[in-house]
Amino acid sequence: MIKNYFKTAFRSFWRHKLFTFINIIGLSIGISASIVIYLIAHFDLTFDKFHKDGDRIYRIVTNFSFQGEPGYNSGVPTPAGDAVIKEVPGIVMSAPFFTMYDTKVVVNNEFNAPKTIKNDGQMICADERYFAMFNYTWLKGSAKTSLNQPNQVVLTTNQAKGYFPKLSYDQVIGRQVIYDDSIKTTVTGIVEPFKEHSDFVFHDFISYNTGLTNSILKDNFRMQWNNVNSQSQLFVKLGEAAEPAAVNKALTTMLHKHDKPRPGNSEDLMLEKLSDLHFDNKYYNFDNVRSADKTTLYGLLGIAVFLLLLGCINFINLTTAQASQRAKEIGIRKTLGSNRRQLIFQFLSETFLITLFAVIISVGLTPVILKLFAGFIPPGVEFSLLQQPNLIVFLLLLTLVVSLLSGFYPSLILSGYKPVSVLKNQAQSNSNKTRNAVLRKSLTVTQFVIAQFFIMATILVSKQIHYMLNKDLGFKKDAIVYLSTPTKLMLTNKQPVFMDLVRQLPQIEMISVGGNPPSSGGAQSTVAVYNDGKKEIKMDLEQKYGDANYLKVYHLKLLAGHNLADQDSSTGLIINNTYAKLLGFRNPNDAVGKRILHFEKQKEIVGVVADFHQKSLRSVIKPLAILHPGERKFWNRTFHIALKPQTAGGNEWKTAIAGLEKAWKSVYPEDDFEYHFFDESIARFYESEQQTSTLLSWATGLSILISCLGMLGLAIYTTGQRTKEIGVRKVLGASVTQIVALLSAELLWLILLAFVLVSPVAYYAMHKWMQNFADHTSISWWIFILGGGVMVVATLFTLSFQTVKAAVANPVKSLRSE
Repeated sequence: MIKNYFKTAFRSFWRHKLFTFINIIGLSIGISASIVIYLIAHFDLTFDKFHKDGDRIYRIVTNFSFQGEPGYNSGVPTPAGDAVIKEVPGIVMSAPFFTMYDTKVVVNNEFNAPKTIKNDGQMICADERYFAMFNYTWLKGSAKTSLNQPNQVVLTTNQAKGYFPKLSYDQVIGRQVIYDDSIKTTVTGIVEPFKEHSDFVFHDFISYNTGLTNSILKDNFRMQWNNVNSQSQLFVKLGEAAEPAAVNKALTTMLHKHDKPRPGNSEDLMLEKLSDLHFDNKYYNFDNVRSADKTTLYGLLGIAVFLLLLGCINFINLTTAQASQRAKEIGIRKTLGSNRRQLIFQFLSETFLITLFAVIISVGLTPVILKLFAGFIPPGVEFSLLQQPNLIVFLLLLTLVVSLLSGFYPSLILSGYKPVSVLKNQAQSNSNKTRNAVLRKSLTVTQFVIAQFFIMATILVSKQIHYMLNKDLGFKKDAIVYLSTPTKLMLTNKQPVFMDLVRQLPQIEMISVGGNPPSSGGAQSTVAVYNDGKKEIKMDLEQKYGDANYLKVYHLKLLAGHNLADQDSSTGLIINNTYAKLLGFRNPNDAVGKRILHFEKQKEIVGVVADFHQKSLRSVIKPLAILHPGERKFWNRTFHIALKPQTAGGNEWKTAIAGLEKAWKSVYPEDDFEYHFFDESIARFYESEQQTSTLLSWATGLSILISCLGMLGLAIYTTGQRTKEIGVRKVLGASVTQIVALLSAELLWLILLAFVLVSPVAYYAMHKWMQNFADHTSISWWIFILGGGVMVVATLFTLSFQTVKAAVANPVKSLRSE
């Protein structure tokens, strides 16, 4: 019986080769997308799911509100690490640690020859509390003793082999590792890194007490309640009966006890689930660790569902359209004793075979797609059926679901024919014809709705990206290079030497030294206080550091006062216009000369600059102060270099970079030369949107392709059914244009209906997406017209292959039997 089902199915496939091909291609596209998206979703959703009591582990983060605008920081005031255990009920364990970036590492190998190693920033200052919360496997040392003294370090096995490649783990213990030339540590333990997917990829664990006592690190730790630094991370474990809402309230009470809230602003400590760590892009995660985006992930899943749905719609449309061609087969089968259940099973088995072929094709395409989209797909996503049993289960479920979704309704229609009517060539009653036609039109409209939505969304995202990349951000971003050195102790003595060498290069216009560029991913803020004689105005103030050339390199516009000078390094600062207005100064000149309390020191406002975007356009412009770096080593380590204009076809910039590298190596021979073009750094702010645009472009292309395949199939069937009608019309004088218009009109009306239905939905979705940006482009009316127009053009192009062929056919051939 089963063998007969499959034999009949193959005969049907061979008889309708074109329709079978269209169905398989449509389904294989959707299934291929589903497999790749499943791999991505499974990869991201399994991060840090293996920790013991993981559902009770949280990170404490800081939420700000500034004049109604929210702000987020993954760090906490450093003293909170000890205070939460004493002052917050419900917390049974805390694990504070401090992340370290741009650190130079020097080790002595087995021949006692110093070896400098470039570090990737995945190191922290931690103690036994970290290892009590996160269960590493210890090979040497112990969590209780290996990090309880200053100047101790624990390494992962990979890092131990990297530092000391020819030594056993026993021999590595007791070896010295030097960080930033002054932090001399002794290896006291070795642990295995997590084998599962995790954001905790640290490999150097310096004892927390080292950070509290070392003169270089101590300045960054800042044991002050009014200072929040994203490097100061705090994880806690709640008791089994603890309520997160109550703990959140207690955390904020503790914070306000030690640091009173500012009028007009708010600052709260909140719990963030460990399971949200990998997805919450509001907070800075860890250096060189990729964060996923749940919105993007859900969007991917939605695209997979839509593409699968389009393939299923094609199958249903084409199968029901061909129903009359199989009517006699069904009538004979019923006459010979087949019941409806057997016929349903026959048609479902055909659907299953088509789906199975599509799955097999998709499995072969998946490795190719993973390579093709390697830049978009997260590192670590792999495809291996033998090593991923969950993927096999997913494919089996996908095959069954798609088979039922595609084949259930057509099997009901086909198996419902009455043998007497069928054998009298009355396969379908008028009501059945009408019902089937309405279904096909409804499904076709659904296809057009999905395709037009993708088209409109793609156009808007592209428009927003163009707006972000070309908007005047308040500073110059072209022809500027910046580079930083991790050698903090050497900066004070050697930076003037490097700057002098750079000034001698003919391609260099100007050089400045300071902290981050005007717009950057990281930010530092502190509480600033201004007293206007009647009241104190306290608020969080972001800070940038730069010498007198900083404003000139980036063309920051000075509205009032004067530029920073060397004598302003400890007494003066420049503020932005936003801060001046919040202090009550409508005229920027009125702010000059006023004094504010900044880092517990009175400083004079010497100038006011025009507002510029400190971060991406997702964020509002916040109060800002620009300070002279002076002797502050940490904020005196980035060189900002303006290049002279490059002639058309010239290589002046290439020559300039080569000159910079030569100067760098002569002054900092132990440090790698790494430079960044500022405009490229700005563009990287919008990598997520650019990836979304790429994803939508592919989804749009695939949805149009699947829809057009379905339309082509319907056009082939429709023109076949109306062959004699077309012949009669041509004999009576109808032109080719009139015939083509007649055959195309129905689908064009369906596109118009889909346009009316999708436009409000697309507008709502676009409006919600735009709310992610503080500054964004407009949702123009032409986006919708263009979206509908693209669909009309694609439809007419697809239909022309068959309608024109039918319209120009010789009517004698179609009417010969008459």
